[in-house]
Parts: sequence; C-alpha cells; structure tokens
Amino acid sequence: MTAGTGRGGAGTAGRPGWLARLASGLPRRTIRLRLTMLYGVLFLVSGAGLLALTNLLVATNLPMELRVVSGTAAPGQLPPSPTYLQSQAVRQRSVAVEDLLVQSGIALAVMTVLSIGLGWVVAGRVLRPLRTITAAAQHTSASNLHERLALTGPDDELKELADTFDAFLARLEGAFDAQRQFVANASHELRTPLARQRTLIEVALADPQSSVASLQAACGRALAASEQQERLIDALLTLAHTQRGLRARVPIDVGAVTRDVVEARRDDASRAGLTVQADLGPAPSSGDPRLAERLAANLVGNAIQHNVPGGWVSARTRVTADRAVLTVANSGPAVPPAQVGRLFEPFQRLGEDRVAGPGGSGLGLSIVKAVAAAHDAWVHARALPGGGLEVQVHFPAAPAASRAAPASGGGPPAGRLPREAGPAGDPGSGDGLQAGQLAG
Repeated sequence: MTAGTGRGGAGTAGRPGWLARLASGLPRRTIRLRLTMLYGVLFLVSGAGLLALTNLLVATNLPMELRVVSGTAAPGQLPPSPTYLQSQAVRQRSVAVEDLLVQSGIALAVMTVLSIGLGWVVAGRVLRPLRTITAAAQHTSASNLHERLALTGPDDELKELADTFDAFLARLEGAFDAQRQFVANASHELRTPLARQRTLIEVALADPQSSVASLQAACGRALAASEQQERLIDALLTLAHTQRGLRARVPIDVGAVTRDVVEARRDDASRAGLTVQADLGPAPSSGDPRLAERLAANLVGNAIQHNVPGGWVSARTRVTADRAVLTVANSGPAVPPAQVGRLFEPFQRLGEDRVAGPGGSGLGLSIVKAVAAAHDAWVHARALPGGGLEVQVHFPAAPAASRAAPASGGGPPAGRLPREAGPAGDPGSGDGLQAGQLAG
C-alpha cells in the first residue's frame, strides 16, 4: 500500500484525499492574506454589531399604537374602526423594520467586500519593507555583503528590523573579511619557514665544495625552520580547538597552574637577564587545565620574549570579587595605547614586521583571547607608562563545593610545552576584553 492510498483515501498526513487536494489548491497563507482576512472579519463583526444595535433602536422607538387626534369620514363612508387602523400600523411598522434590516445587510455585505479589498492594499503597503528585507536576504552572498538596505521611513518595528539586518550584514562582512585576512596571514606565515627551508637545502645541494660539516649545518638550520613551522601549526590547532568552546569543566587552581609555568620558564628568563617576581596565591576556578596552562604559558612567554635586558617579569594570582584573577606584567619597549587591542588579533605585531621572531608564531595573544572566551573569562590589558604591558585575566571563581581539590595543571607538565606556545610576536594586549573579546 503506497503513501496517500491508505484507508479512506487518506493522504500522507492522514487527511482525506479530497481535503488534501482542496488545501493544495488554496493560496498560500501569507501574512498579507491573514491580515486582509483579519481586517475583513473585524469589519464584518463590528458592522454587524452596529447594524444590530441600529435595528434594535429603530424597532424600539417606532410607535406600536395608532392615535387618531381628529378627522371626519368622507360623505357616504363609514370611518375605519380603531382595530383596523391598529393592525395597519403594526403591519407598516413590521415592513419598515424588515426593509431596514435587508438594506442594512446588503450595505454591510458591499462594505465588507470593499474593506477586504482595501485591507489587501493596506496590508501590501505595510508589508512592503518586509518584502524588501526578504528579497535582500535571498540574494545575499559572500560577494555582496557590502550592500545595505538603508531603509527609510517612520521609525517603527519594520525600520528597526531593517536596521538590525544591516547591522547583521556588517558583522557578517567583518567576519568574512577577518577570515580572509586570517587565511592570507596564515599562508604567509607558513610560506616563510618553508621558503627558508627550501633555500637552505637548495644552497647546500648546489655547493660543489660542500662538506659533511656544512651539510650538517644546513640540515640544522632547516630543522630549526621546520620547528618554527611545527609551532605555528600547533598554535593554529590550539586556536581552532579553543574557539569551539569547552566540552567539560573541572576544578582548577589558576595559581598552581601559573606556578608550574613560571618555574618551567625561570631559566629562560635568567638567560635573558630578567628578574622574575611571583606572588601566586590560590585562585580556584573551573575549566580545562591544559588550556588554562596554555594561556598562562603564552602570557609568561610573551613577557619574557618581548622585554629588555635587565628587565623584569611579574606574575600574580588572587581572588577578587568572586573572580580568580591572573596578572602578568613585564617591562619592555613602549607600546602605543592605540595598538594594544590590535595585538590580540591573529598575526598582528607592533611595527611593520610581518615575520615571526625566534620562537614566535604571531598567535600567542590570540590564543589567550580564545582561551579566555572559552572559560567565560574576560581580559584587561594596558600599556605601562615606562614600557611593557600588564595583562589581567579574570576567571569565574569556582563554586564552593568544587574548591576542595582543584587541578593544578593536567596534561603534560608546563615545561614540556613548546618554548613559546605561540607568543604573538607582539608585546600587546587588548584594553578591556569582555569574555575574550575587546571591550574598549
């Protein structure tokens, strides 16, 4: 038995076949049609009520009795009896009421038809901006996101809807532009170590006087370029992973996580001639221990890499206003306040340098931003007056029930992370990042 030929000729939705055919022949129930029918029904109901009241008033106020004030009969005729006159008056009254009712019904029917027609026209004019928005949405593609409705007219709900749609297109255009820029920058960053690696190998192979030592040196430099490429790919994978959000949350202690990172990088800071100051109190929160460790490693590594000889690095954790706060500050070159927020975007660096420095990938602070957003944290960063940066990450405090056994790190120890977990070749940070996004 096929669908649509069931018992009683039922269609696929269980309705009789003749009803399905009838429904398929009806016009589509658009908003314009529904508004028109609503206008017509409202007019019909209100008109019928008005006519009923009018007929009731007329029927109530027409006289029921005949009064003969004076008069004489014609010669040779008897005057009509009062009973006859009374019956005539009642009949005339009944005829008048019936005529009024019929004529009122005809007028109501004519006006109802006219109101339906006028309702159709008025509904079409009211919904014209909505049709414009619908047509624009149907024709929107990645190639014309720059177009806007720019709807004019009264400041009503439809105008607000059009403005909202324009704002949505603007955000979508910005996202597409950022994605294209990210792909272009990633391609550039990946091509640089590949080109360096190929050049080293080609030069070594083309040298007829090459020796084992020179070939080993060329292979070492090619291996270093390969390691830079590996760090960049690892940073890209981490960025993509954090932007998907967290699948599960476990208790963590931001202070213990940061302590592991600082101890793992203390030797690097000493070799750079930097003084490390650590004040790492308990800071319980919840989230992914590996990602929290990556965030702290990126901030500390960024502070070490973008510093000056004899400078300092400071790391502090505390609980303030029910937030677990991680603060990493460092001395270093002066950072223009206007450039602070830009440095949290992928592959953005101070100055005109597009190539990552040693150990850098240009994604460190972008990963910090993404990890903070995944943990519902917000970041505040500012350029220090004497040079360098201060970055604060405010994690949500852990519930009281989960503070007993916070994880200190999870995953591999901090010392086994890449030396630069992608510090953004940039000493900067955003100035007020809400949930990992720049707030101002």
